[in-house]
Amino acid sequence: MEEYKYLIVPVTTLIIAQIIKFTIESIAAKKLKWGRLFNGAGGMPSAHSSFSFSLVVMIGLNEGFTSILFAISLIFSMIVAYDAMGLRMESGKHAQALNQIAEEIFSKNYKTGIAKLKEEMGHNPSEVFAGILLAIVMGFIFTYLIF
Repeated sequence: MEEYKYLIVPVTTLIIAQIIKFTIESIAAKKLKWGRLFNGAGGMPSAHSSFSFSLVVMIGLNEGFTSILFAISLIFSMIVAYDAMGLRMESGKHAQALNQIAEEIFSKNYKTGIAKLKEEMGHNPSEVFAGILLAIVMGFIFTYLIF
């Protein structure tokens, strides 16, 4: 099983991030938000960041923080985090604005055939930071307690 640790830890971290997201949003809504278990875009913590950074942590702890694999995984994970806070966050804002414009232009009785755009796409810095913290914790737990 140890030979698969670089796959097991990120996937497990991703699943835990989604469970945390589901729990937080279900408590806030006071009803179960089943869709959040399978929809990783947006919310606390960032599942994308926790997924990619858990691999960074595992490589750093097992291969060394000066290894080329650590450097490569860190660079790509930083791109993932930047994208989550930048491009995808802006796309979510655009979707929100377009939904508001469509709602104002068309009455609720009028059928346009235009589906409402998904607004929850990106993350704010605290959501990305929480994802990175989850990744660090999971990396240490798996490295020192499980593998």
